[in-house]
Amino acid sequence: MSPHFFPRDEYFMTLALREAARALDHDDVPVGAVIVREGEVIGAAHNERELRSDPTAHAELLALRQAATTLGSWRVLDSVVYVTLEPCAMCAGALVLARVPRVVFGAIDPKAGAAGSVLNVLDVPQLNHRPDCQGGLLAEDSASLLREFFATRR
Repeated sequence: MSPHFFPRDEYFMTLALREAARALDHDDVPVGAVIVREGEVIGAAHNERELRSDPTAHAELLALRQAATTLGSWRVLDSVVYVTLEPCAMCAGALVLARVPRVVFGAIDPKAGAAGSVLNVLDVPQLNHRPDCQGGLLAEDSASLLREFFATRR
């Protein structure tokens, strides 16, 4: 994971944080994702597992579906995915399969992260695609939102 961020990265991560906060409206874990291509948002979502009773309704997957529909292709090329929490193995796998070239995330996930903390699905040499990945952008904002959510459940 490289700590190099571009000037607009913080802006788009802020949008992802806004998406994450929307998950609280239906008691979902506050994770948000925004997908950007050529400076335009082509997909945005937050966790909806509780809302949909769907274990796959993670922010990244829902945003990828929107982006694919917008592009008219399952290949989400020339894009950047901004997500407030390090992707899990399922989401990291989907990012690889969608050919996303760059992933930027906020907080690390020490229990299920698959972009460098527990696993690194995004950098498996045997896979046909390896996105560039940077973690830690607005990490404290992302982590704080998650801490507050889980504090009310313990």
